[in-house]
Amino acid sequence: MNKSPLPDATLEGFSSGKAVPLDSLLSVSAYVSRLQQVLEQLPQELWIQGEISNFTAAASGHWYFNLKDAQAQLRCVMFRSRNQRLDWQPRNGMGVELKGPANFYPPAGTFQITVESLRQAGLGRLYEAFLRLKARLEQEGLFDPARKRGLPSHPKTIGLITSPAAAALRDVLTTLKRRAPGCGVILYPAPVQGEGAAAQLAQALDTAASRAECDVLILCRGGGSIEDLWSFNEEILARAMARCPIPIISGVGHETDFTIADFVADQRAPTPTAAAELVSPDRAALLQHWRQIQSRLQRGFQRLLQRDMLRLDQHLPRLSTLVQWRLRQQQLTLQGLQQRLKHPGENLHQQRLGLEQKRRRLQQSWHHRLTREGLVLNRLTSGLSHLNPHAVLARGFSIVRTADGQIVRTSNTVDPAQSVSITLAQGELEATIQRRLS
Repeated sequence: MNKSPLPDATLEGFSSGKAVPLDSLLSVSAYVSRLQQVLEQLPQELWIQGEISNFTAAASGHWYFNLKDAQAQLRCVMFRSRNQRLDWQPRNGMGVELKGPANFYPPAGTFQITVESLRQAGLGRLYEAFLRLKARLEQEGLFDPARKRGLPSHPKTIGLITSPAAAALRDVLTTLKRRAPGCGVILYPAPVQGEGAAAQLAQALDTAASRAECDVLILCRGGGSIEDLWSFNEEILARAMARCPIPIISGVGHETDFTIADFVADQRAPTPTAAAELVSPDRAALLQHWRQIQSRLQRGFQRLLQRDMLRLDQHLPRLSTLVQWRLRQQQLTLQGLQQRLKHPGENLHQQRLGLEQKRRRLQQSWHHRLTREGLVLNRLTSGLSHLNPHAVLARGFSIVRTADGQIVRTSNTVDPAQSVSITLAQGELEATIQRRLS
């Protein structure tokens, strides 16, 4: 016998307490179907908080557990397609928050939550704080692409801001040693987790900026939970990154981890190793690039040579005997070009010989010039020696001066009884004029 459906298929209709007429009685399957309709109307964005119990990881990869508190419990299932996105696994007694649709499983008569999102208890509040700070800093323009700087293509010195004990540091150093062994690396140590870590990371950034000894900075840390990475979500670090004049790469966590530092940085790398690869030129790739350029140049020279040969072939039928000698000259020139292209070492040898000849000529020229200038210097020295007052005094002459230092050149410039000084080749004499002879 067909029964008419219930007049109200909403949650309110089921809970109104109104009497159901006998001709509206339902079978179990029909009742469950109506119940499922009501469950589908429940809000899908509700988060439920509780403690995990009876956790089971099936061979299929699905997770089955109960979510309970002091008064009630819910059966839950999280399928493999969802739980494989998590980087952690629940355990009994762990406080969690989850959301997902509620379902009634008719064959077993059980009610359960199909979990679509699962997080450790308390992370929701952290995520809300993350979103608030992200929105405020974005409004201030700290994430604006216009303020972000490009990375240097061939940095000479790379700065690392991380903990000396971090595993990410070893990964970065290994990558830099492999890709760019010639780059200098400077470590600005700072803790990457725990209370006060953000302030110390900001201080390390300010130190690197004041010392100005790096071309680019890598801010790095390995993966972890949102709590482990929270130092990179604090405002003090974001402000320090924004005012730093050196380009910054953020290599924090795994590819799926995003922090405020990622948005402020000039460029974000999915992992610390990827950050090292972004900032370091690949030596093997550079060598391959230069080989490609060399190959293109060789092909270009070959095309030019072939073009000249084709032009020569086109003109041959029109040449007369009067211009055969010119053709010969062109052929000789072409052969010379071919020889230079095929044997660049010979051309280099000739240039070295020419350079050696010029060096010898320059050396001889300087030798002659120095000899000539030396002779002139000797003549000038000899002339100066004749004019040297000491040389004149050495030949028996002397210099007579009055008391006020005036040199006596004639006898009428001094008077009898006047004191004079006489300078000899060695020493001086004091004398008094007895009389003037002329």
